[in-house]
Amino acid sequence: MRIPTPLLERGIDRAAVWTIPMTTRFRRITERDGMLLHGPTGWAEFSPFWDYDAPESAAWLRAALEDATAPRPAARRELIEVNATIPVVPAPLAHRLAGVGGARTAKVKVADPGSTLDADAERLEAVRDAMGPDARIRVDANAAWTLDEALEALPVLDRAAGGLEYAEQPCAALEDLAALRRWLDIPIAADESVRRAEDPLRVARAEAADLLVMKVQPLGGVRRCLELADQAGLPVVVSSALESSVGLSAGLALAAALPELPHACGLATATLLTGDLVAAPLRAEGGTIPAQRPVPDEELLARHAAGAELTARWEERLAACAAQL
Repeated sequence: MRIPTPLLERGIDRAAVWTIPMTTRFRRITERDGMLLHGPTGWAEFSPFWDYDAPESAAWLRAALEDATAPRPAARRELIEVNATIPVVPAPLAHRLAGVGGARTAKVKVADPGSTLDADAERLEAVRDAMGPDARIRVDANAAWTLDEALEALPVLDRAAGGLEYAEQPCAALEDLAALRRWLDIPIAADESVRRAEDPLRVARAEAADLLVMKVQPLGGVRRCLELADQAGLPVVVSSALESSVGLSAGLALAAALPELPHACGLATATLLTGDLVAAPLRAEGGTIPAQRPVPDEELLARHAAGAELTARWEERLAACAAQL
């Protein structure tokens, strides 16, 4: 496929477009697709979701270019503790998923349009039952609630979970997040308010969160995330953007390089894909994943290669994003 001249000049010598079905609907999609770029330091992933326009997706390309052309920062730890990720599924399935990979922390998706508060509570009760009283359970609402809805839902979910570690992005507005911190005794984590904001540090200045969720691609790369974490002065949870194991390895590199890592990271999401691009996918064992950089397998690249129409869309997208840099 065609690689834009500015990327060729930076050492990108190969690109591959892939598509892999998901095991269950997640983030309202059933199939994940993206692009791998190869450069002097290896393969990197460029996979913004399709609801991101070119200006916003350019940060994802910036992250991939950094990872493909520059060495990763020095690691401070070899193993990264990770959480189990529980999609919006019936309680019995949530019970089974909570045990995958041996995690002692679970992130449970809530507030989906296809679910109810009662169903969300049942899902949390099932996860607590599966993981026991000492496990940590967090919820992620993806900014779906109004302030009043969050004030109603979070106490219910806190009781169902037997205590929440934190609530991730319950509301969209910073003022609402700050209000929840004042009115509820549940820590608040900011995700969309960081990765989709023109000023990612505004959430810290507004005292609207107790911790930050950072995703390498949307924030423009591992080094940018390290800078933001240092400037924010808040604990960080590194999470995935539903990448293949190639993209997940960049998240692991960030988690390995952070000075402190007090919370389990949301990087055990390879299990949400029915396949992968590496022979040994980055999946959790004993609740951890080693911070390593796997190499794509040529046979798997061919097996999961996108068709001509999707490849053409990614070519156009790559050119549009490269023009933004």
